[in-house]
Amino acid sequence: MSQGSFPGILAVLAAAFLWGTTGTAATFAPTVGPLAMGAAALGIGGILQAVIAVPSLRREHAELSSHRGTVIAGAAAVVIYPLAFYSSMHLAGVAVGTVVSLGSAPIASGLLERVMERRTLSVWWMLAAALGIVGCAVLCAAQMHDAPSETLRTVAGVVLGLVAGATYAVYSWSARRLMNLGIRRAAAMGAVFGLGGVALMPVLLLTGAPLVTSTQAFTVGAYMALVPMFLGYLLFGYGLTRVNASTATTLTLAEPAVAAILAVVIVGERLPATGWAGLAGICASLLVLSLAPATREDATEPPHSNSLPARQEA
Repeated sequence: MSQGSFPGILAVLAAAFLWGTTGTAATFAPTVGPLAMGAAALGIGGILQAVIAVPSLRREHAELSSHRGTVIAGAAAVVIYPLAFYSSMHLAGVAVGTVVSLGSAPIASGLLERVMERRTLSVWWMLAAALGIVGCAVLCAAQMHDAPSETLRTVAGVVLGLVAGATYAVYSWSARRLMNLGIRRAAAMGAVFGLGGVALMPVLLLTGAPLVTSTQAFTVGAYMALVPMFLGYLLFGYGLTRVNASTATTLTLAEPAVAAILAVVIVGERLPATGWAGLAGICASLLVLSLAPATREDATEPPHSNSLPARQEA
């Protein structure tokens, strides 16, 4: 691991910790549906990303226009992700919904980098991803075994979690791709999340009335938009300038660990012994990934660097 990647790893882990609080926070607004919560969290948070990036968006307008396909793909993923993610937690529970969503993201991210950038995933990345995914699977199986009457809801939640994981990988890759093309971090994140946030506003208008019916619901919605989504994605964007998307999505396996612990301690969800074994697998995956490179380039391809062009750091 290069010295330059260490701050990026810390930033992504900090973002993952903030994201891990979202499921527990949502339980404090039980009258707000998952679609409204997802649209408020990432919709408002995404628009704020664009607002603070306005100067950079103006400077990079031509470059963004020339790569509009990547921007649109990322924005579409931003729209789908929160709707699937919060619905997954609503159906399967905070721990399972978060674990499946983030546990499936490294596979999708690795496949994207392999197909789109011709990267060969390293053995270390495969080991880290395998440990994390097995840990996630064990945690989910433990939850389903512990509540067999909820199996159908859990299965539906798992399917939506897989959708969330795939779309999470797509917008992570899109943002990172724009940065690798020489577009500044603020412009890349502002374009992808801003466009996605605007597209989420109709969903919020249709479903968001419960957010303003009580002070508590409004406070929860504001927290979700400002802290995990806005601040969290600022940290995530910073991290993406220093680590590639497959590394970032694997590092965010810390999120389900945080979410599961909070679900047990605060929400009162029960986590059996095998569930804690699953969490141990997630922690092991993070340790492996932090100490070893995630990807390598094919010998026949021009080199890709985990660091961005110098002007990205400005």
